[in-house]
Amino acid sequence: MKLSVLHRTHYAYAAPVQDSYNEARLQPGDCETQRRHSFILKVLPSTRLTHYLDFYFNCVHLFDVSRPHTELTVEASSTVTTSEAPGLPEDAALAPLATLSAGTRIDRCYDYLQPSQFVNDSVEAWRLALDITAGETDAWQAALKIMRHIHHDFRYEPASTHVHTTVRESMQLRKGVCQDFAHVMIGLCRALKLPARYVSGYLYNGPTEHLKGAQASHAWVEVYIPGHGWRGLDPTNNQQTNGRYVKIGAGRDYADVPPLKGTYRGTQERKMTVDVLVTLLDATASV
Repeated sequence: MKLSVLHRTHYAYAAPVQDSYNEARLQPGDCETQRRHSFILKVLPSTRLTHYLDFYFNCVHLFDVSRPHTELTVEASSTVTTSEAPGLPEDAALAPLATLSAGTRIDRCYDYLQPSQFVNDSVEAWRLALDITAGETDAWQAALKIMRHIHHDFRYEPASTHVHTTVRESMQLRKGVCQDFAHVMIGLCRALKLPARYVSGYLYNGPTEHLKGAQASHAWVEVYIPGHGWRGLDPTNNQQTNGRYVKIGAGRDYADVPPLKGTYRGTQERKMTVDVLVTLLDATASV
């Protein structure tokens, strides 16, 4: 399907600020199941933009506003065509967990087996992962069981956590938003030596669906299954990813792919508003 995405972030400061330096990860990527047709990034006050690919091959736009300002607006608009990768059968056994660790000691997986800023090692995560999988020997089946457990055992509750909530805190709260659900799933998968990474993007809800996380930036998980590559799983909605998902980028956790990140000099008193709109342009289009 062909989709348009509009992502607008507005900051209003209580007093003039200056020397604002920022990174934006808002450009959809190109991959086997997604083609980007257009991308426009607007910043007010107007400024010069540059961009580069980071360590995980995500597109990063850089900009700064040095002069005093009381507002900052960042608006990204994109059009993409997505297609559904053939879903893996949910009753299939694809790769033994016992041999997975040795088979994935390669550059593309190593980082996704290590602790990261929001996904720390813990005995609690290891115990919960073992309890959920209950002797499961297949990597794909273990990933599905973890996804289903988080979806059913954790409550989706906006504003119950914050952007810096860790896996350990989320496991104690048993509630959160898509970012928290993704972090918990990543932590549990890594505890079993199953490579898992954090994906940032958007989700098209449609007129009749009731998918959680479609009103703003969305997050889900990709797990690495030997012979099948990276496979998307969304613990917030308990499903494999499909053509409704628009991928921006991937990393070890949220810290690697925040939509916006920056610093400035001035008052800490500010108000941020974020608006995201994903619109269907053509339901029949495909990559």
